[in-house]
Amino acid sequence: MGSRHWRPLLEGDLAAQAWETVGAIAQALESWSPGGPEAGQREDGVSIGGGATGRALFHGYLAHAGGPGAERHAARAEQLLEEAIEALATTPLLPTLYSGFTGVAWAVEHLGGLAGDSEEPEAGEAEEEDMNEEIDEALLTALGRSSWLGDYDLISGLVGFGVYALERFPRPSAVRCLEAVVDRLDESAEKNGQEVTWFTPPEMLTSINRERTPHGYYNLGVAHGVPGVIALLADACRLGIRQDRARPLLEGAVRWLVAQHLGERRGACYPSWVEPGIEPQPSRLAWCYGDPGIAATLLYAARAIGMGEWESTSLAIATHAASSAPEYAGVRDAGLCHGAFGLAHLYNRIYQAAGDELFADAARLWYRLGLEMRRPEGGVAGFEAWLPSRENPQSGWSPDPGFLTGAAGVGLALLAAVTPVEPEWDRLLMVAIPPRGVVPAASRAESARRHGKSTNAKRG
Repeated sequence: MGSRHWRPLLEGDLAAQAWETVGAIAQALESWSPGGPEAGQREDGVSIGGGATGRALFHGYLAHAGGPGAERHAARAEQLLEEAIEALATTPLLPTLYSGFTGVAWAVEHLGGLAGDSEEPEAGEAEEEDMNEEIDEALLTALGRSSWLGDYDLISGLVGFGVYALERFPRPSAVRCLEAVVDRLDESAEKNGQEVTWFTPPEMLTSINRERTPHGYYNLGVAHGVPGVIALLADACRLGIRQDRARPLLEGAVRWLVAQHLGERRGACYPSWVEPGIEPQPSRLAWCYGDPGIAATLLYAARAIGMGEWESTSLAIATHAASSAPEYAGVRDAGLCHGAFGLAHLYNRIYQAAGDELFADAARLWYRLGLEMRRPEGGVAGFEAWLPSRENPQSGWSPDPGFLTGAAGVGLALLAAVTPVEPEWDRLLMVAIPPRGVVPAASRAESARRHGKSTNAKRG
């Protein structure tokens, strides 16, 4: 069940508290129903970011961890995923990773391999239908148009398409998709000397962000900005995808990103974004924005293509962030995106990859702080997310069962801290940093080959 590279981090009372919380989350998510009685509940349909597919990811990993109820959780994961697949036929969805049909397809690919449905067909036996072929065709059609006018980011745009294609690698359609993503990133890049970046014009911003940055910005967050591009381009280079374009883009993007450092200070040393003509301000500490996410994606890129200088830079950024007192982090809730368990998981990932006890201590601190955020009643298993609601653009507390900001993501982070199961789900976050001497796996299929398993994952 485990990985020879991944070790449980938590022990004793903290581990026991984590396991009890995982059980409570599982119970709450098993009985969760969209439109239920919870006041102000948050539910994003079938999406992987906030909906049923993200909950399937949690149940799938809980089943993979073994123990009592594993078969029940495997069945629940399969049920949720089947419901999401069925909904694709009747529910209009955008081709985005976190809120659209591409995320559902990613989970089909990922959980198929995770569940161990990977036996090679017997002689004369037909291979099972690959439902994601239609997704590949849809993305290739969209990516075939030059002069890309959509988002370039992980959550909604080109980088997200690339993450899906990496999960499908080395299928020919996945290779073509990655090639097209690199081509579109190349066309949309701003190149200034040896630096490369991507600009987000005001018309591509949400109304709230447009009020803050009316002239557009250069985004430094993993979720919506350049760090996500860097991680994807590093994988493209490692896999030999459009090397002549991908490598100059990657090196230029790293130069640009590192140059945005604001100088040593308490808390974050990087801004969330850079707006032309405006003095940049330091970010909070999180995955979506801030130094921990930047450090993790830069370390991932360094390990992918063997860049020692980038690794040193990334670990220096991570060390400063991990050494910062919690009051300088700007954390209010528990979720993966910008909460306590997001920081805990990032520091755990970096610790497992680099071995420095500083990161282990930081991870344990944030696991403890995250568990302290749990309340006896309310939310989902006692957790609420601090988010804007559909009715009120101002932030507020709401129950959230989802992967990115809610209970499913909290549960996955806790599982990664108490089991030897490598949390390969965090390829969605682009932070699946391997140990030294091991290059990142692009897909479940690649991971299976490394562990001597078959790669014919069940789909559909």
